Amino acid sequence: MTTPDGPSPDAAPDATVAAERRLHPMSWLFVLVQQLKQFVLPLVALLVFGRGDRNELWPLIGVAVLVVLSLWQYFTYRYGVAGDRLVVRSGLFERSLRVIPFARIHNVALQQSALHRVFGVAEVRLESAGGSKPEAQMRVLKLEDALALEALVRHRGATAATSANEPESTTLLALPFGEIVRLGLVSNRGLVVVAAAFAAIVQISQRAVMDTFRSVGKWLFGFVGEHHFGLMQYVVSALALVLFAILVLRGFSILLALLQYHGFRLSEIGRRLTVERGLLARWRTSASRRRIQAWTLHEGTLHRLLKRRSLDVDTAVAEEHQQQRALRELAPIATPAACDALIEHLLPRAGWTQLDWRALPASNWWRLVLPTIPVVIAITIAASWRFGAWGLLALAWLPWAAFAAHRRAQRMAYAANAEIVAVREGWWTRHWRFAELDKLQALQLTRSPLDRRCGTATLHLDTSGAGALSPPLRVRFLPHEDALALYASLSRTLARRPLRW
Repeated sequence: MTTPDGPSPDAAPDATVAAERRLHPMSWLFVLVQQLKQFVLPLVALLVFGRGDRNELWPLIGVAVLVVLSLWQYFTYRYGVAGDRLVVRSGLFERSLRVIPFARIHNVALQQSALHRVFGVAEVRLESAGGSKPEAQMRVLKLEDALALEALVRHRGATAATSANEPESTTLLALPFGEIVRLGLVSNRGLVVVAAAFAAIVQISQRAVMDTFRSVGKWLFGFVGEHHFGLMQYVVSALALVLFAILVLRGFSILLALLQYHGFRLSEIGRRLTVERGLLARWRTSASRRRIQAWTLHEGTLHRLLKRRSLDVDTAVAEEHQQQRALRELAPIATPAACDALIEHLLPRAGWTQLDWRALPASNWWRLVLPTIPVVIAITIAASWRFGAWGLLALAWLPWAAFAAHRRAQRMAYAANAEIVAVREGWWTRHWRFAELDKLQALQLTRSPLDRRCGTATLHLDTSGAGALSPPLRVRFLPHEDALALYASLSRTLARRPLRW
């Protein structure tokens, strides 16, 4: 609650506020570092490539202003506890008061960068469902204060004496070194490293990047021209370059996985889940089990080769663009048996391993390949115009696309019981998407012209907190009569049960 919609900043909350606390004395430094991130590369470029002109020092005035603002935030920011609520005050000339009930907080995220760990502090984010910003963001608190605040949220403001009978933390999943290496192998995080490095270099000096590409191109083509390679040597060389690029990218992926997931531990305290991970920077995020809205079990090609899967969840938490601190990954990588055991433990009444999967009509496979046909035709026309008859080779993709669509159609299925509804899709890359019936917020039955022609329908099931990259929870190509029956059954169930989120 913030003015003008909330109480006046000068008004005290109903309950007595405990002794108010300030942020850590060095919090201004971390706020300054956070604000300077977007100016780091331009300032480096200014120092390295500058001409020595005094006018180039004007941006430093902006840095001085940011320092003053950071110090101002430290001296005007206070927080305290009033019963089962957190009270946050900020500002001097324009004052703000936020009274945040602990029951409203869905997720507590603690982050420690390498610099945070040197000073023994942490950044705290208190997040709720709805909105685009966290309820409160504290840069920074002492680590002990941050953990104490997390415990208060977990107990909804109860004192240590009240929560003395709290169950001990139970480790549900831990990733040893070998599993993290496997995670790096199955992921494409190396592309992130390469893309970020390329973007940084381009921002500093685009001309240097272009000169480097030209130099490498001249050397490569000059070397090839001097040695007069044959067709087989060209093919072998190309394959060697591709293999080298793959090995480099996988190496970066493994390195990034070690940095992000070292010491990964999923633990449970009562009905609250906590994830800790990170080598140099540490992340700690926790959320109540009942805040989980939907589940995704993923299995890629490399996952199957290594006999592994990953388990992600959607939580009802406001998440800013590119913000990845919410509780998402319960099992970044684990064996199928470990994933199933984790689901069975967290959803004991769902009967996950005993679900009765109902296959969808495989005769609709041709509808999966339809979107590919215009793309292949366009590529074929462009390739034929550039390379002549050789461009027709692009049409060879259509038989493969048809085969893949047929296999996908054979695997499509859905399941529903008194607790959850689940869908299964994919062949080359597979996923299982499911949610508890109590978490469904909306049902929608749609029929496209093709659906009416084929006598089918699509049932969409909506939950809160679905990620942008999460697969949709929907049942496609369902016979119309079956779709109506499933829709009616789920509607009756949802009408009887309250929404839990």
